[in-house]
Amino acid sequence: MTATMSRPGTKLGLVLTVCCLAQFMNVLDASVMNVALPSIFEELKFERHDLQWVNSAYTIAVCGFLLLGGRLADLFGQRRVFLFGAALFTVASAVGGMATSPGTLIAARGFQGLGAAVMAPASLTVLGTTFTDPTARAKAFGWWSAVSGSAGAVGVLLGGVVTESLGWRWVLLINVPLGIALVAMIRAAVPETVSGGGRKSLDVPGAITVTIGLMALVFGIARSHELGWGSWQVSGSLVLAVILFALFLRQQTKSAHPLMPLGIFRNRSVTAANIVAFFAIAALFSTFYFLTLVMQQVLGFSPLATGLSYLPLSVGIALGGFGVARIVPKVGPRPVLIVGLLMGCVGLLWLSTADETSTFLGSILVPAALLGLGMGAVLNATTNAATSGVPREQTGLASGLLNTIRQMGSAIGLVVLATMSSARADSLLAQGEPLRHALGSGYGLALFAAGVFTFCGALAAFAVPRKK
Repeated sequence: MTATMSRPGTKLGLVLTVCCLAQFMNVLDASVMNVALPSIFEELKFERHDLQWVNSAYTIAVCGFLLLGGRLADLFGQRRVFLFGAALFTVASAVGGMATSPGTLIAARGFQGLGAAVMAPASLTVLGTTFTDPTARAKAFGWWSAVSGSAGAVGVLLGGVVTESLGWRWVLLINVPLGIALVAMIRAAVPETVSGGGRKSLDVPGAITVTIGLMALVFGIARSHELGWGSWQVSGSLVLAVILFALFLRQQTKSAHPLMPLGIFRNRSVTAANIVAFFAIAALFSTFYFLTLVMQQVLGFSPLATGLSYLPLSVGIALGGFGVARIVPKVGPRPVLIVGLLMGCVGLLWLSTADETSTFLGSILVPAALLGLGMGAVLNATTNAATSGVPREQTGLASGLLNTIRQMGSAIGLVVLATMSSARADSLLAQGEPLRHALGSGYGLALFAAGVFTFCGALAAFAVPRKK
């Protein structure tokens, strides 16, 4: 593939703004709906067991189509694929905001996820191909990573504010003006890449197989908490996922133009960074869920107070991402990953001690800031390591792979930790313990296990190559 700038005078600052806005919208919509779910449940007359699909439809679509989205950017040009993803995301947001039935809202969330799956790797591909200087690229990845990490926390605050002041529909409708602005900015600033014979080289069987396999995996995980791991729906989905993944790997060894050339895993930096990303995101995004419950159900905070209490974490992520921008090119990602993950581990173990007698100043402020600083640094360094030494024509593939692993980490981590938390709380309630104490103990166990995830990530970071 040869890259050509659609406009020789493209402003790097505008390109960075476009990519960060796209990623902000992607991550924001994975968390912003949580606070609005009770209002959605009442207005659209959801069945209680179906309400989870407002979020699951988005997650399944994102996870299932990320690899394909990354490959499309390589094959058909980053600008046109970026535009398609942004337009689809915007239209789906409008449909979801005007939905009058559960089925319409769930379908709209699925198409939102599809648009996000195309936008996320495209935005990272644009950064990788536009910022060629190592220091400038590290700074760009720092902004992108900081936005990725902080958007989840911002989503909790924004969801509460918008739902209370304007209603739940505006949680989705706010994406429409943002999406229109994003489309205009992409057209104005993003350079195009040109690929020869793109449509002929798209591995359609591989794309179908891995997409259905990923969707089956996430579907099984999403239903496991409700139906149990032994149910035929869950076990059948997981078995189907294993079969399809095996078939996909076999296809990739035989295809002349594979969707995911397995040779990319010969790059030790890419392989190790994706393992680190899995554990790091499993810990971080599970924290958004459990820390929200701790503050609301154990400490008694209001939704708005809970959102404001996320500011130390959000600011920490931003500062951590920016702070290592100059360090990573000099020392390499490995030491940054190890130190950042250990900082996150300490923060999570500290947060896990919060109970009904705790206060924000005593149990939330400092550990949340420590977690944010560490994980902000990790998000930046992981992005660098996961795209290090990758040929230009595979940057979209590497980006899609990293984002897929992150989505899988968030989905799998949350299910595992939620199961542990529920078991602990149910056991204490059966023993006659007060509700707040039982819930606090369950959530504390989940946060402790999230700390274990970050420690596993730190061990994996030792496999990232040293800086040459």
